[in-house]
Amino acid sequence: MAETARDLDDPHEAGWIVQHAAGLQAAAIMSRLDAPAPPSVLLRVRALVERRRSGEPLQWVLGGWGFRGVEVAVDGRALVPRPETEVVVEQALAQLRLASRPCRVADLGTGSGVIALAIASEDPTVQVYATDASVEALSLATENLARQPEHVRARVRMLEGDWFGALPPKLAGGIAVVVSNPPYLAAGEWSALDPVVRDYDPYEALVAGETGLEAISRLIAEAPRWLCAAGALVLEIAPHQGEAVLALVADEAGYSSAEVAEDLAGRARVLVARRRS
Repeated sequence: MAETARDLDDPHEAGWIVQHAAGLQAAAIMSRLDAPAPPSVLLRVRALVERRRSGEPLQWVLGGWGFRGVEVAVDGRALVPRPETEVVVEQALAQLRLASRPCRVADLGTGSGVIALAIASEDPTVQVYATDASVEALSLATENLARQPEHVRARVRMLEGDWFGALPPKLAGGIAVVVSNPPYLAAGEWSALDPVVRDYDPYEALVAGETGLEAISRLIAEAPRWLCAAGALVLEIAPHQGEAVLALVADEAGYSSAEVAEDLAGRARVLVARRRS
C-alpha cells in the first residue's frame, strides 16, 4: 500500500483502491500490511491507480461510493455524490420531522438517486418521488434503487421528466418536502472548474445557464403549487448565491419564510423556503 500511496500522493485514496482491489475491509487491510499481495491483486491495483492518475474521479475508479450510509454505483451518467449534498439531505429530514404523517417527498433532478435513497433509508414513513429529465441519469438511479433493501425500494418511485412535469398531477398540494440539487453554475464558470469535475460530470447537471440561477428560479416559482401547507422547498445552491436566492423567494407570494443553511465548511449551501400555511 505504501507504493500505491506514493504513486497517488494520497494515502487515503491509496487505501480505498487497495481495499477495493483486494476485496477487503479496512481492518483486514491493516492486519495484512506485511503480507505480500497476490499478483492478481497487484495487477488490479496498478490498473486502478493508472485510471486515477489519468484524472478519472476516484468514485468512478472504485465503481461506487457511500452517501450517508447508502452504497451507490457512480459513473458518467450523473454527478459524483459530494459531501455538500449530505447537508441537503439533513435539512430535508429536519423539515420532514415537522410534517404530518404520512407524507410525500419529491426529489427533482435526482441524478444518481442519492438524495431520494438517503431520505427513504433514514425516514421509513415517507414516499419519495424521484424525477430526472435525463434518461441516462434515471437509469443509474433506478439501478441504485435496485441495490437497496426492499423496505426502501417499496417507497421510491423513479419518474422521467422535466422537474415538476414528471410528477403525477394528483400530488399537487400534497408534498411535504421538495428537494433538489439542481444545476447552479453559470456558463462562464465552466472552464475554471477542477478538471476532475469539468471533464467527467455531465455538463447539464452542473451548468444552469448564463446566470446560474435559471433552474433555482424555476423551482422556487413552481414549488408552492406542489407543496402542502407549511411544506418546504430545500435546494442546494452555490455559496455566493445566498442573497440572490433569498431575494427570489421574497418575490414569490407563496412562501412564509426562508433561510440559507451552511455546509460543514461554514459556507452558504442550502436554501430552505417554507410555503404559507
